[in-house]
Amino acid sequence: MTAQDHQAPAMRGAPTGFAEFVALVASLMALGALGTDAMLPALPAIGEALGVADENSRQFVVSAFLGGFGVAHLIHGPLVDRFGRRRVLLWAIAGYVVANAAAALAGSFTLLIAARIAGGATVAATRIGTVALVRDCYHGRAMARVMSIAFMVFMVVPVVAPSVGQLVLLVGDWRAIFWVIAGTGAALWVWIALRLPETLAPEDALPIHPRRIAAGWGVVLRDRQAVGYTLAATMLMGGLYGYLNSVQQIMFDVFDRPGLLAVVFAATAATMAAANLANARFVMRVGTRKIAHGAVLAMVVLAGTHLAAAWWGMDSLVVFAVLQALTMASFGLATSNFSAMAMENMGGVAGIASSVQGFASITAGVAIGAVIGQAFDGSTVPMIAGFLVVGLLSLGAIAWTERGRLFGA
Repeated sequence: MTAQDHQAPAMRGAPTGFAEFVALVASLMALGALGTDAMLPALPAIGEALGVADENSRQFVVSAFLGGFGVAHLIHGPLVDRFGRRRVLLWAIAGYVVANAAAALAGSFTLLIAARIAGGATVAATRIGTVALVRDCYHGRAMARVMSIAFMVFMVVPVVAPSVGQLVLLVGDWRAIFWVIAGTGAALWVWIALRLPETLAPEDALPIHPRRIAAGWGVVLRDRQAVGYTLAATMLMGGLYGYLNSVQQIMFDVFDRPGLLAVVFAATAATMAAANLANARFVMRVGTRKIAHGAVLAMVVLAGTHLAAAWWGMDSLVVFAVLQALTMASFGLATSNFSAMAMENMGGVAGIASSVQGFASITAGVAIGAVIGQAFDGSTVPMIAGFLVVGLLSLGAIAWTERGRLFGA
């Protein structure tokens, strides 16, 4: 490592230029999304090549990655608080490159799943490091603004990732997708090595000690706001993962339009990006609570409307794409603000707090999403019903957190 590993920022704010900092944060967030979404067009080819006949079982290519991603949060949190954001990011991204190379070379479905778990576990450091980086430099509504801008840039990845997967399949096989992801990770590693200084001041580094880690968990678990908004985010993440597990089969089997998978992804990602752009513009004036609470209410209404349409046989491809895009826009508005609110009081234990919250929201979200995905029955009903249920549960978590006062100051 270089001397940059031991440099703390001289002042609060972006350690590089603001635009580059946001772009770097967005790229870190996007690396894991690329590892998830680029796979979707290749699931049938992976199943055929590795002898997986059951279509629902192919969903484990996605779920295994997300499961490793969630569980590893508990490991990376203490590491970024002890060794710094930059050093952990460099080691983790290097591991991610190796894991994707192993996936590209896998000769069986079992080995592929193992490589996917390892890939998710290593890239989890990018989420922990990202939240800790932003929390080192900003807080409150300013943090929500930075996260919204970064999330908007990050949403370009779901727009292009399925298309990247489809383009790779035109010139190569599914293994080439993993090589593309590995190459992307290597490029990001070089960017961090050259341009990102350490944002954790040496005097703020915390030792890895079971008692200290337990104390950090206690800080998180005793904070009603941190717990409540983590629960609210967890419910919504379950809906997102249910969508990721189901959308390939919905496009292939329900609507018989596999070529439009990337288009539907682009529509949902574009509305999420637009929602986060609006959030970045208005959150400083309107406030995180009003925006997030309103977004969850909108999601419940949209999911209920969509479920009624699907139940009565009116869920055409156009209806599905429009209502799902609006639902995901509401999801984006809510979760970007949930993250900022859950971290608001966690400045002293940012790494551990991010790891605990990430572990809870992602691991439980993956489990919820797996239930939704495995319920696929040849229709859109299970996925849409999943969104309605998680939206209502998220609303309940908000009500508990705010003691019944929605849209509070």
